[in-house]
Amino acid sequence: MFKWVKSGAPWVWLTGGAVSISLLSVLGLLLLIGWKGLSYFWPAPLYQWKTEQGDVLVGQLYAEEYVETSHLKEMSLSLPQALKEGEQVKRLSIKIANRDIYPTDFVSVLEINLLERTKPQGWAVVERNRGGDFYGQPQGYYLADGTVSKDFDGHVNQGLVFAEKIRSDIDKLVTKQIRVLSAQAEKLRLERRKRELNGTLDQVFITRYDMQTRVITQQLMEMEDALDQLRAQLEQQGLLIKDMSGAVHKIPLSNLLDIWYPNQMSLMDKLVHWSHQGWKFLSQDPRESNSEGGVFPAMFGTVLMVIIMSIIVMPLGVIAAIYLHEYAKNNALTRVIRVAVINLAGVPSIVYGVFGLGFFVYTLGGSIDSLFYEERLPAPTFGTPGLLWSALTLAVLTLPVVIVATEEGLTRIPSSVRHGSLALGATQFETMWRIVLPMASPAIITGLILAVARAAGEVAPLMLVGVVKLASSLPVDSQFPFLHLERKFMHLGFHIYDVGFQTTNIETARPLVYATSFLLVTVIVGLNLTAISIRNNLREKYRTLGQD
Repeated sequence: MFKWVKSGAPWVWLTGGAVSISLLSVLGLLLLIGWKGLSYFWPAPLYQWKTEQGDVLVGQLYAEEYVETSHLKEMSLSLPQALKEGEQVKRLSIKIANRDIYPTDFVSVLEINLLERTKPQGWAVVERNRGGDFYGQPQGYYLADGTVSKDFDGHVNQGLVFAEKIRSDIDKLVTKQIRVLSAQAEKLRLERRKRELNGTLDQVFITRYDMQTRVITQQLMEMEDALDQLRAQLEQQGLLIKDMSGAVHKIPLSNLLDIWYPNQMSLMDKLVHWSHQGWKFLSQDPRESNSEGGVFPAMFGTVLMVIIMSIIVMPLGVIAAIYLHEYAKNNALTRVIRVAVINLAGVPSIVYGVFGLGFFVYTLGGSIDSLFYEERLPAPTFGTPGLLWSALTLAVLTLPVVIVATEEGLTRIPSSVRHGSLALGATQFETMWRIVLPMASPAIITGLILAVARAAGEVAPLMLVGVVKLASSLPVDSQFPFLHLERKFMHLGFHIYDVGFQTTNIETARPLVYATSFLLVTVIVGLNLTAISIRNNLREKYRTLGQD
């Protein structure tokens, strides 16, 4: 036994067991997040309960829990006499939706107060643009001429197609015409302001400015009228639906996004619906203060920010590591710099956010505005949080990781390789560029992987230097210069924080938190796998030169 312990085998087994437990824990956590997130899109059935008072309750069963009778008595709830002290009672959390009718989306009811539970047929879940989902029985479809048709299924399908076309026309009108004209008007205003500051404003330009402004204003008014006409077409028809109290409500086509009957769907129908809802989650914009809809702007902003950060941090980190390892002398100054770089990796991320806000945004951005965008002042252009400053802040945050990983890779390259290159007549720069850097490229990519893994999940510094709850437009569009680094953007990590802690309807938004968390993990894993595949290819390419 003593020889076995002395051989070190127990420590090997303990290490292997700890690694296995860690991997299983991570896998279990990912499976939990994935299950909770992906089940958000599954069409849950609608149940109908009858109470002792004869009321009808229709909704989705959200959660079940057991509560002791003593706790219920402390809440002054009336309980049957047959219940004994200490006995547990099942409490149901039921999502009744119809937010514009009832005060809350959820109700909590004791199972002992319900008589029976059934799955009613003919009940639909209506996905709305505003007000959340609506549960009810479709009664008819009112048309633009005032008539009501009982063939609501056919008219709803036609109406959804029509509404999609109208919304597409509205989007094209806004993005391709109204925004272009607004940009032209803003460009004219800035040109006049610039001439005023330079003292070159003359009557010829003022006449041209007034004429073009009148033309643009007239065109904008005509387009606003066209927008109103398009929106009015969606208000003229819609669905008549009855809720669980028996009241009939109108849902105009402008507020109708989708409709399905969960109790009448087959397994294949549910799979198709699940995939359709998942795609809408990935491709659409958020609604209802981020608590509903999709996360495309947040996903796009996360990936774009990480790409820009990688483009910035890789050259800086590699150059710094090359200088420290290949050119700088091993003296007290370089040793202090190495210790400082290592210690920077442990600085809290919020400190980097404060640094980015003070240096990048206010100092650097304010100077850029004073030099190049004077006509826009006092409204800031780069002197306000934005995409560029977020990428730069995270580049500074992850810079120590890249430097340390690159320097470790340079250390593993044998000195004989450098000496052989120099002996053949190559300069030190040529040796670095053609021999050392290609051999160290797997280690450099490893540093990038670690940087991406940390930067993609950071939220605290981004709250100070660029991320917002809702962004009016993406940082990339069809207007010059196409990539707008000064714009604010959305981020998956901040989206999770906002939905989970800042929304007024937390219970409804909780499944969305799991779905967004699973998407963030998937994005990070995808970015890392891309970098890992590049590293593996480079490792195989230079394996014969001694790189393992």
